[in-house]
Amino acid sequence: MNTTSTGASGSGVEGRRLFEYEDVPSHYYKLTREELHERGRIAKEKLGDDLLVLAHHYQQDDTFWFADVAGDSLYLAQQASKTSAKYIVFCGVHFMAESADILTRDDQIAILPSLAAGCSMADMADPDTVEDCWDVLTEICGEESIIPITYINSSALLKAFCALHGGTVCTSSNSEKILKWALDQGKRVLFFPDQHLGRNTGNLLGVAAAEMVLWDRNKDDGGLSNQQIKDSKIILWDGFCSVHCRFTAAQVESARLRDPKVKVIVHPECPEEVVQAADFSGSTNKIMDVIKAAEPGSSWAVGTEINMVNRLAREMKERDNKKVEILNPNVCICSTMYRVHPANVLWILESLVDGTVHNQISVPKETADLARQALDRMLELSK
Repeated sequence: MNTTSTGASGSGVEGRRLFEYEDVPSHYYKLTREELHERGRIAKEKLGDDLLVLAHHYQQDDTFWFADVAGDSLYLAQQASKTSAKYIVFCGVHFMAESADILTRDDQIAILPSLAAGCSMADMADPDTVEDCWDVLTEICGEESIIPITYINSSALLKAFCALHGGTVCTSSNSEKILKWALDQGKRVLFFPDQHLGRNTGNLLGVAAAEMVLWDRNKDDGGLSNQQIKDSKIILWDGFCSVHCRFTAAQVESARLRDPKVKVIVHPECPEEVVQAADFSGSTNKIMDVIKAAEPGSSWAVGTEINMVNRLAREMKERDNKKVEILNPNVCICSTMYRVHPANVLWILESLVDGTVHNQISVPKETADLARQALDRMLELSK
């Protein structure tokens, strides 16, 4: 059994073996799409109810094909927490498979088809740096005045950190509910790792710009004065998504010039000015729901990862002649998500049929127990 015992998303953290993994046999990459699908169908049929394949919307089409369930991070976490399947194969990135392992029973096995599928945003908040930030903030304000909230795009260790200090986890689907819960307690929030989701959610909740400060992890005391920290309601970590930061307000303006009737919808990981220029913003599931519910023949420019946008464009054109296009004319692909090749998935499934587990994601028990508290709180608050 080739396993990975992991406690963190960032490279260099003890327990994470990011590049020390068994290679997929080369002949898998020589298979045609039809062969991949046919052999995948046979393997899934043999595994039956013992298998659940989860896939994030950003997966490439031939990997997405294997999915039993597709969705955004919140929906997939919910499905992982409910399944009785022995094997949960997560076509996503590392933190997603970690969450699946945390939310399932000890006798269930979470698998990531490619251990190289990480998340650059998650890597921007490592446990030691967050701990250092926390020490500064609590010295200035007192621990009782701060609640840590981590975006689900983070390591299990950071989810455990949030539980240890009375906080929880959020996704782009529920960030408004989660931050409102924290702020309603009269406390300031340390929000990491994505500054843009935090700022855009703060705007939705009516938090003043001056009350949202940016913690620069490369500067002493985050580059902030004691007074700025004391006056804040939300302290934003300086992480970001490399895909969503490629969208700009100028692209929104260009889309409107090309088509005055176009509606623009973007992911809240986009910068503030892009979200404010758009007509709508929301998680990948919300983006899909809004466009599917729109008038037939309407046109949409979408600011998120291109694999999802292309699938949605094909479906909407065939269903009710809606026009859906990517907001950025240059390709915006999640390169780490793309490392889950269909050959990886087929290799995992056929190995399971033969009784061999590769790429198991196993979070150490102490970390998993705490992280589960944070994730369970998130799921409860999301109802």
